[in-house]
Amino acid sequence: MVAPKKGKSASAQSKPGRSLALILIAIVALTGGMFASGHTTPRLGIDLAGGTSITLRAVPEAGQESAINKTNMDTAVDIMNRRVNGLGVSEAEVQTQGDRNIIVNIPKGTNSKEARQQVGTTAKLYFRPVVATELSGANATGSPSPSETGGASDKATDKATDKATEKATDGDKATDGDKASGTPSDSASASATSQGRAASDALKADPSPSAKSSDGASPSPSASASGDDAAAKVQQQYAALDCTDKGARAKAGEGAKPTDSTVACGQNAQDQWQKYILGPAAVDGTDVNKAEAVFNTQTAAGWTVTMKFTDKGSKKFADITGKLAQNQSPQNQFAIVLDNEVVSDPYVSQALTGGSAEISGNFDQEEAQGLANVLSYGALPLTFKEDSVTTVTAALGGEQLKAGLIAGAIGLALVVLYLLFYYRGLSFIAVCSLLVSAGLTYVLMSLLGPTIGFALNLPAVCGAIVAIGITADSFIVYFERVRDEIREGRTLRPAVERAWPRARRTILVSDFVSFLAAAVLFIVTVGKVQGFAFTLGLTTLLDVVVVFLFTKPLLTLMARRKFFASGHKWSGLDPKALGAKPPLRRTRRPSRPAGPVDPKEA
Repeated sequence: MVAPKKGKSASAQSKPGRSLALILIAIVALTGGMFASGHTTPRLGIDLAGGTSITLRAVPEAGQESAINKTNMDTAVDIMNRRVNGLGVSEAEVQTQGDRNIIVNIPKGTNSKEARQQVGTTAKLYFRPVVATELSGANATGSPSPSETGGASDKATDKATDKATEKATDGDKATDGDKASGTPSDSASASATSQGRAASDALKADPSPSAKSSDGASPSPSASASGDDAAAKVQQQYAALDCTDKGARAKAGEGAKPTDSTVACGQNAQDQWQKYILGPAAVDGTDVNKAEAVFNTQTAAGWTVTMKFTDKGSKKFADITGKLAQNQSPQNQFAIVLDNEVVSDPYVSQALTGGSAEISGNFDQEEAQGLANVLSYGALPLTFKEDSVTTVTAALGGEQLKAGLIAGAIGLALVVLYLLFYYRGLSFIAVCSLLVSAGLTYVLMSLLGPTIGFALNLPAVCGAIVAIGITADSFIVYFERVRDEIREGRTLRPAVERAWPRARRTILVSDFVSFLAAAVLFIVTVGKVQGFAFTLGLTTLLDVVVVFLFTKPLLTLMARRKFFASGHKWSGLDPKALGAKPPLRRTRRPSRPAGPVDPKEA
């Protein structure tokens, strides 16, 4: 039983190169991935790069505590991220922290006041009737806007009416989720002509319930004149709107009230930008009681979104769909508008009563669930309170980074000096291990920036500095175990192997405690302190990898070198300097032959 164990131990000792080759391959692969991704430096946080950091806390209304859940928080992050990007901000960070906090980090060069208004406002969801729509920007080359075609000849108008009628007839065969204007055709100009006149009539008519007074009487002449001016203004905005421009999309419909007609942008099924003229809001997002994505196995519709309205919302929705069903495309569509952007524009062919509705189209699971979350979120009374706002200039951030790097360099230099003074030749192994650990940390931080949004802030730099001591502590534990074995009278190679099991247990326990502390700190804290906890946890895991795959195999190889094996006085393993005991040897008494014992010898 002893011989196989010795053989196994000898085999493990004779092949430390495998571990070194493994970690070398990992370093090369990660470094190659870093350069291939183009992110060769860690992403800097707001406190180092400069900018504005906003901490928002979700606050439910009375009796709506369940509204704050992971799904709604993730949806809020998506909405806020879209709002911030709509301001033209690049590389803005919006992420949840904890159960009810959202951190918005906006890089320098942004109007922080406007950004705070954008991200801190509760999402507004409305159902508006579609008055007119067409492809926008480069997609709509040669397609005049309604205002431009309003003065077309009667002959052109007649042709346009015929083509629009044919298009509406074909549209009846489409599914509810298809865009009526999403079919490029040679009749774009004619369609725009008919839409222009229809849009003008619809805007003046104002089909929403709010268009009439409470007693059902027609609006006064002065009100009609005001309506004409408003219609002309909306058509001018529609003509000038280019939805392919991010800035134009962000300002579309800006300042419009729910009772006003407005313009908006949205993407169709082909990911093309469309612009819309929308009537006054007929249903508010708070009228939606529940929305969910459902896979319909009974029809070929596939993934659909089902909605259930409140009692008040059911009546509103039945009224508006009843009116829209009498119109031709696109005025038989209603737009689901979130923060002035159209997220869906299904059409209806009959009044939808009963308090529920289904939106179908060429949805995949992700699209259906996303739309359902948008509808549900818009119906929830979820608001956010601004807890803190921190503004850092780029100059101050650069000074903090410089100070952090200097502190790290001083700490690393002190550790190296201590190792050189106390461990002498063994310090070579320790310094090489520290360099490997630092290299892996740098590469991983660079890769984690674009992957999970990790940003290196000042507390994270502090965590990396603290990790220098944790990593050095692991080396010291192993070195001291080896020196203890030499003090017991063993030679270096057996001492390296016998010291490893005891050192390994101590290192694992110590690193586990450090990682547990980092994990708890990451979970219970909010904001920049999480950067410290994340870096501390990451470097603790790397410490285990480096000690197992680099430090121990390298020491095994060095133990075969004469400089270390002979116990040179500068190796740090000199038996005399360590006060080693002489080797213990067993003494055996000479064996006696069998037979009677001589009395004299007795």
